Amino acid sequence: MFKGHPKGLFVFLFANMGERFGYYTMMAIFILFMQAKFGLDAKAAGYIYGTFLFGIYFIPLLGGIIADKFLGFGKTITLGIILMIGGYFMLAQPGSGLEFIYLSLGIVSIGTGFFKGNLQALVGKLYDDAKYTKFRDSAFNIFYMGINIGAFFAPSAAQAMSNYILGKGGLTYSANIPNMAHAYLKATASGQPFDKAEELTNLAHESIVSGGGYQFTNLTDFSNYYIDTLSQSYSYGFGIAAISIFVSLVIFLVFRKTYKHVDIMHKHAKQKENTNTVELTAKQNKKRLVALSLLFIVNIFFWMAFHQNGFTLTIFARDYTFTEVSSFTYIFFDLNALLPIIAAIIGVVLLVGKNNSGIWRGVGAVLIVIGSIVAYYSISSFNSTMPITPMIFQHFNPIFIVFLTPVVIGIFAALNKKGIEPSSPRKIGIGLFIAAASFLIMVLVSTGLVSQKDFIPGALADAMRVTPYWLIATYFSLTISELFYSPIGISFVSKVAPPQYSGLMQGGWLGSTAIGNLLAGLIGPFWEKWEMWQFFLLLVVMLLISAVFIFTIMKTLESATED
Repeated sequence: MFKGHPKGLFVFLFANMGERFGYYTMMAIFILFMQAKFGLDAKAAGYIYGTFLFGIYFIPLLGGIIADKFLGFGKTITLGIILMIGGYFMLAQPGSGLEFIYLSLGIVSIGTGFFKGNLQALVGKLYDDAKYTKFRDSAFNIFYMGINIGAFFAPSAAQAMSNYILGKGGLTYSANIPNMAHAYLKATASGQPFDKAEELTNLAHESIVSGGGYQFTNLTDFSNYYIDTLSQSYSYGFGIAAISIFVSLVIFLVFRKTYKHVDIMHKHAKQKENTNTVELTAKQNKKRLVALSLLFIVNIFFWMAFHQNGFTLTIFARDYTFTEVSSFTYIFFDLNALLPIIAAIIGVVLLVGKNNSGIWRGVGAVLIVIGSIVAYYSISSFNSTMPITPMIFQHFNPIFIVFLTPVVIGIFAALNKKGIEPSSPRKIGIGLFIAAASFLIMVLVSTGLVSQKDFIPGALADAMRVTPYWLIATYFSLTISELFYSPIGISFVSKVAPPQYSGLMQGGWLGSTAIGNLLAGLIGPFWEKWEMWQFFLLLVVMLLISAVFIFTIMKTLESATED
């Protein structure tokens, strides 16, 4: 899978991995933080969520222009990383007001905008070389896998920090307390009665660690203390992001020699000999730009649906999914058990692989033994039931990406050998159909559940909640759709974009993603007003329409690079 690729790909992979680890650490707790700290409802939190994601993905248009016309890719990326470090460090300051949070998010958005699209453009430039061109799609699959290795560990890092700060404050996490605590404080401040005081009191006593140092006195003090402590735990999670992105900066600068030959602005590349720069006619430019513009329209609707993972799917995990699971199910949520099991599985692959040498078979045997022992001791420490938090659901998508990427690449390679591998646009269309099927799962599971418009925080009994396997299945299916859609789309843009607009076109892909992200938050009112199955059905319909549209313009997309 890695054979034949230039070294620069792996530098970009690890630099992006660190940035994505930081980003997804923040995204795992973003909605939870905004609602816990400021008591926002889903609509208000959704507006902030959508606007932030819009900035994250729209500003790459500006970043692409700056790189194409003024600073070049390397300097623009470096500036972006520095801004991100500063923005995440600001978010990590406990006790910040909403205005300061907005400023911090703005700086993170600008920094990400300078970084993300231009790094993707540099990956594409590595494969403009004729000897690497055939590896372009697989390169972006590998690059995308690196993104998700970082994203996989992010939710666990966020959860570990949250549990540590809560534990230090003598508390444990309860999904029902933040909303109820805000509702109680609001009611008492206005002199109104609060009819769930007894239930909140019971939850308070259950969340206090025996001998942990915190003593319950009254609901007002407890509510303020719990909100402040939980919010602080999320703030420190943002600090993890700042550290991770600093590591990305070091990687990008130290190993510059592996990619500096492609870090050249188009206007300078034309003046050099032996470059891969191609000058297109006005007709060719127009043909390519039209094809990309049509793809960008579809891109809006894919990400509008997909990024419900950080919004409505996270709320579903918090409000409608079991808060405790069996010891077997908990294996999928606990890295101490899951990672050694994964290591043992990798060991089996190395041990039985037909083309593996004796050394690799030996490594496989060691992984099987060590992984099995560590997994056994981790699992044996579990209770019969174990608590889970909503943020940890965010690690399923990236871990599925990591393990399914080699499978998908292998399938594409096998189809290529038979001469029947789908074109990049066809893969994109298939990905949209699979995404529609993914949200159909949520239509089925949400039918009959109490809608958000009738939902009362803390009122949903555990017996009325659903198994987490519904969400896990949805994330699994969404991951397959993402592998057909996202890395292939980025690869297609890098191939079709006119050389003088390579940074701008990657910015265009991310800009259309930004509009989709904005819509992901702005459709929050439908989540609160409709039945949940109706909301998820809306996503299914939009994805199906987008898929049909892609296949109707297939000829335009597939012929975009023809003379």
